[in-house]
Amino acid sequence: MKKNILTLAALLGFTAIYAQKVPITFEPNENGADWTWTVFENNDNPPLEIVENPSKTGINTSNTVAKLTARVSGAPWVGCESKHGSDIGTFQLTAATSTITIMVYKTVISDVGIKLVTSSNGALPEVKVANTKINEWEELSFDFSGQMTMVYDQIVIFPDFRSRGEETVSYFDNLTMGNKTIGIIEQKMVNAQIFPNPANDYIQIKLNTPSQETTEVTIINALGKVVKTEYINSVNSNKQISTSDLSRGVYFVKLKNANSTLSEQVILH
Repeated sequence: MKKNILTLAALLGFTAIYAQKVPITFEPNENGADWTWTVFENNDNPPLEIVENPSKTGINTSNTVAKLTARVSGAPWVGCESKHGSDIGTFQLTAATSTITIMVYKTVISDVGIKLVTSSNGALPEVKVANTKINEWEELSFDFSGQMTMVYDQIVIFPDFRSRGEETVSYFDNLTMGNKTIGIIEQKMVNAQIFPNPANDYIQIKLNTPSQETTEVTIINALGKVVKTEYINSVNSNKQISTSDLSRGVYFVKLKNANSTLSEQVILH
């Protein structure tokens, strides 16, 4: 009974929403506006403010934006972070979403940094890009194509990544991932099954796709790490994938082809 309770607790603790909530616009009732942003390494840590756009011109005419004040005595890496899980959601980057863009309005030239973090606080180094304009909105692009193997549930933004001799105010807005027209909803893969569940030494993938195409199968552990990747190249397939080499616990199995995805939790016992 104790083992079953622990397994259930692990299952409930590993939420499989698997969709990032973007774009982050800070508009009322939209992403970012009411998130639990935490400012860090900034002396007295003044909170992130959601304020009126200081310059509704050029590429950004939206009404509200985020404002972060970096103290002189703050660390170079002053920033703000979303709350794990409940804010941006749980997601894994793909080739289509691995470019992150953000609009910034700054009074100085300095690096802007973005970091993605897993539920266990694992992360690769932040990606940094410097703005080239001051006192006007500029859109910066960040290449995260080298960070597509982990499952994230937090985003961290460093708007003025440098040692500073003066207090600075930075505004940012309209953070997106990938093609802005795609949004966060992917078409669900139909005519596909993942079984048995719970499983032991293997899982079975049954596909009945309308045309010849490659389906990627990834198995992800509760820490967000991809532990196995295989490919199925068939219209109709019933493929068995060994899990005997994996530790017992909760995993996330994701199928993805050019047009659709299917994601399910699987317990190995």
